[in-house]
Amino acid sequence: MQIQNIINELEQFAPSALKEDFDNVGLLVGDASDEVKGVLITLDITEKVIDEAIEKDCNLVVAHHPIMLSGLKKINGRNATERIVIKAIRNNIALYASHTNADSVINGVSGKMCEKLGLENCKVLSPKKESLLKLVTFVPSEQAETVRTAIFDAGAGQIGNYDACSYNLSGEGTFRGDENTNPYVGEKGKIHTEKEMRIETILPSHIKNRVIKALIKAHPYEEVAYDLYPLANEWKTTGLGMVGELPHEIDEATFLNRLKNTFQTGCVRYTDLLNKPIKRVALCGGSGSFLLGKAIAEKADVFVTGDFKYHQFADAEGRILIADIGHFESEQYTKEVFFEILTKKFSNFAIHLSNVNTNPVNYL
Repeated sequence: MQIQNIINELEQFAPSALKEDFDNVGLLVGDASDEVKGVLITLDITEKVIDEAIEKDCNLVVAHHPIMLSGLKKINGRNATERIVIKAIRNNIALYASHTNADSVINGVSGKMCEKLGLENCKVLSPKKESLLKLVTFVPSEQAETVRTAIFDAGAGQIGNYDACSYNLSGEGTFRGDENTNPYVGEKGKIHTEKEMRIETILPSHIKNRVIKALIKAHPYEEVAYDLYPLANEWKTTGLGMVGELPHEIDEATFLNRLKNTFQTGCVRYTDLLNKPIKRVALCGGSGSFLLGKAIAEKADVFVTGDFKYHQFADAEGRILIADIGHFESEQYTKEVFFEILTKKFSNFAIHLSNVNTNPVNYL
């Protein structure tokens, strides 16, 4: 089993293409072709985490937060990041990060928060836009099912909880091949008319190459005609933050105490109570203050996240309760997400949850 096999499974769950522009995800240190001896899962990569990996004989560390967001010009051990990289390389430990791409999938960081709070009817708070394409192709009617199956298997045709989605229209296509062609139907030098099916479907832009490769392989024609159209549609199942509902409404004080206990935080910072019950909950793991407007637009009773600044609390303006539970606290269960994915797929080597507390914030 190679490190690349682990990476493939993690990126099947949260493709690196879903990361935000500023982010640095994927294999940060190491050789993907190395054999896996053990995997250590953590939220942050620290020197203590590397020591723990050495102790547990793990040569791959899977983290949520990358150790470097910008390039390293020197690696001489003068800061923590450089020391971590040096120690990892010396001990042949690979470092992998799944950050904002894991934030962007519906069952990722914020989805795990929903699960911990027992929320129902959950959906993405801020869906991604301009990340979808429409594929249109033209296939001889008798081969239409074969081609549809191939592009669906490659990942096209997914809309929400539905798959194999397409629109099909019968018509006629014409073409004429020159002397250098070997047409599937018709004759060289003669205009041919063929009953064809126009197939339309949808796909995420990051799997475009895979889908087109499958289309061309399955299509019987020597030259495959297809069009790709960029869409302005929201990608409802991909994006940042989540919003859902509690099974039963509860009062604000009870909800805040539930947050404190569920996320084991030493402090919940919150705005003035609005003296109304909590039912609809918006949340975002990590630093989610930029989604406050979305939470208000979704008519959430409370917005749960971390890293709200002093003046940002005032932006609630009595329209919503803000509850800041801390950055680490909101993302701590991300380790469980990675652990569940890998233990379901692989059983022939050890997968460990790190015991190191990497939270840099303490409470008195």
